[in-house]
Amino acid sequence: MEQLGGLLRRAQRLSPGPSQTIYKRVEGSQQGRLEEEEEEGEEGTEPPAHFFPMELRGPEPLGSRPARQNPGLWAAAGRRAAPYLVLTALLIFTGAFLLGYVAFRGSCQACGDDVMVVSEDVNDELSPDSHQGTLYWSDLQAMFLRFLGEGRLEDTIRQTSLRERVAGSAGMAALAQDIRAELLRQRLDHVWMDTHYVGLQFPDPARPNTLHWVDASGKLGEQLPLEDPDVYCPYSATGNATGKLVYAHYGRPEDLQELRARGVEPAGRLLLVRLGVINFAQKVHLGTGDPYTPGFPSFNQTQFPPVQSSGLPSIPAQPISADIASLLLRKLEGPVAPQEWQGHLPVSPYRLGPGPGLHLGVSNHRASTPISNIFGCIEGRSEPDQYVVIGAQRDAWGPGAAKSAVGTAILLELVRTFSSMVSNGFQPRRSLLFISWDGGDFGSVGSMEWLEGYLSVLHLKAVVYVSLDNAVLGDDKFHAKTSPLLIGLIENILKQVDSPNRSGQTLYEQVVVTNHSWEAEVIRPLPMDSSAYSFTAFAGVPAVEFSFLEDGPAYPFLHTKDDTYENLHRVLRGRLPAVAQAVAQLAGQLLIRLSHDHLLPLDFGRYGDVVLRHIGSLNEFSGDLKARGLTLQWVYSARGDYIRAAEKLRKEIYSSEESDERLMRMYNVRIMRVEFYFLSQYVSPADSPFRHILLGRGDHTLHALLDHVRLLRAGGPGATSSQVARGLGFQESRFRRQLALLTWTLQGAANALSGDVWNIDNNF
Repeated sequence: MEQLGGLLRRAQRLSPGPSQTIYKRVEGSQQGRLEEEEEEGEEGTEPPAHFFPMELRGPEPLGSRPARQNPGLWAAAGRRAAPYLVLTALLIFTGAFLLGYVAFRGSCQACGDDVMVVSEDVNDELSPDSHQGTLYWSDLQAMFLRFLGEGRLEDTIRQTSLRERVAGSAGMAALAQDIRAELLRQRLDHVWMDTHYVGLQFPDPARPNTLHWVDASGKLGEQLPLEDPDVYCPYSATGNATGKLVYAHYGRPEDLQELRARGVEPAGRLLLVRLGVINFAQKVHLGTGDPYTPGFPSFNQTQFPPVQSSGLPSIPAQPISADIASLLLRKLEGPVAPQEWQGHLPVSPYRLGPGPGLHLGVSNHRASTPISNIFGCIEGRSEPDQYVVIGAQRDAWGPGAAKSAVGTAILLELVRTFSSMVSNGFQPRRSLLFISWDGGDFGSVGSMEWLEGYLSVLHLKAVVYVSLDNAVLGDDKFHAKTSPLLIGLIENILKQVDSPNRSGQTLYEQVVVTNHSWEAEVIRPLPMDSSAYSFTAFAGVPAVEFSFLEDGPAYPFLHTKDDTYENLHRVLRGRLPAVAQAVAQLAGQLLIRLSHDHLLPLDFGRYGDVVLRHIGSLNEFSGDLKARGLTLQWVYSARGDYIRAAEKLRKEIYSSEESDERLMRMYNVRIMRVEFYFLSQYVSPADSPFRHILLGRGDHTLHALLDHVRLLRAGGPGATSSQVARGLGFQESRFRRQLALLTWTLQGAANALSGDVWNIDNNF
């Protein structure tokens, strides 16, 4: 190549030197603009190195240049040498290209995820005044950990837990302004607030909720003290309820079936249920967001006529203290509760009831309340219209140390850390969107209202949502509640983060010690009371929520006024800072990968396995269906098409060039919408907001189909002959509709993953 360069320079020196147009960079405020200048070339000299000669030649009039000696000799020599020069250049270029290509492809195939080039362009990674080189994954990881380590997580958790943070309160408004000011101090590209006017329920100070004993004649007796007049059930029905007491474990449908099987009828009784296992929302409000504007955003509630969510309960509900619960349990008679129903209160054994009569009065009132979500954005360099979103609940009924103070502190630390990284050369490909949610304790109201307001935009632009809620409830176990698309990436990140309580081990090594199947130990479905659930089940955005938990009894102070910094610190035996730091590392490294990898690291093929696992539960009923002339073959075919489409896309990506930005963006668009493909397009978002066929709620889901098919056998579990007679048993028309909804949603996902319509081959 040096010889070739010398020949070319020699030919340039020997060639005529007419007037030439030169483009040079202009410094100062005009930096980057090209300025055109006319300069007279000098024979035998080269232009300065920072110029870019671009020659424009035309016919030269005779005598316009100084005469040269032996022009014919030079012209003949140039004509004879030109073909050899061109051939030599082509051979050298081709050989070098092939050698470099083979070496590059070989190194990429060997690298995998452990060694990843985050950027191959030095200029794309540098701030204008930075002098660093290319930032690789290890560089970014080290930079992130260095800046994160400079934070004050523990102090922020303590200070946040001391502030009043009830949604709609003056204290919450002040905290919102403080967080907005902090985001502005970090010099993010965009900072703004979104205000919604939502219908929230609060206790009525003039008419507090009450609980009374009732004698045999129905007369009210002694009033029982409740835990606190400020403690209540949001969205409980108002009114009065009277009946004998029955212990119903966690209040799940299967718990009520177990009561009936043991001869205790729950209908017409007051039920005593435990907190836990299923979330608080599922015991009271079967939905998320403002229940008075279901399916619509609450930007201005006068836009919509008064309406009420079908998920609102029709019965009164009220929390009680452990002392009152113990008193009530001692009064119960009837059969002894199953062993797994026995709890930790000083009552032995727990009985099912019925017990004495009680009267419950609930007088909560609804109030139109402004809530504010706070946003901060770091714009991406190459794909700013694609958002990687991370959020945390800000509000709490009481101190809310574990509930929301930890998540808020981690969110602010991540904002500060990524802002510092950007100042030191990090430029993410995609935008990072940080959000502080309001109204979380009322059923993820703030996040759901935002999703409802921007659904048309978000399913096209939101890549992933990372939730920081309920992140630290212990330090023994680690769970990731997530979409299947993120499982592979989570596994990789777990291998990069040190365990907060096992010295010398990564989090991945910690979990595989307990269970060789790390996925069975760590991965859980998204719970309905998490803001992450609505992102996936409603908006079709893959989401994850990380949680550290105790190995024994669950953190006992969640959702109570005892959820203080001191109690959380004591439960974690002084390890709160280390565990919070581990969550921040997990979330931060996940954000780096999602915002900066050329190809989105989402495992779109995994849904084929997930569908197969769910369909496996239906296989045992194949004979029952066949006897009725019915079949599940459609679902099997759709699942096969999805697997083939995923494999085809994987092969296309493997054989493509990562440097082809247009092609990478096309692949990323298909990958990031996979979760959206699993939202049923055949049901209304207003009537069935959680349209996801695997995670959602409604007759269109695979779970609903399975529950219906179970009715083929003796009316199904818990179904009585009278229910079957009333048409509540298996119905062929309903089965066919459910099967069609499920099949065509899955087939639509396969078709979308295939790409263009001419690539689709439905195998029905």
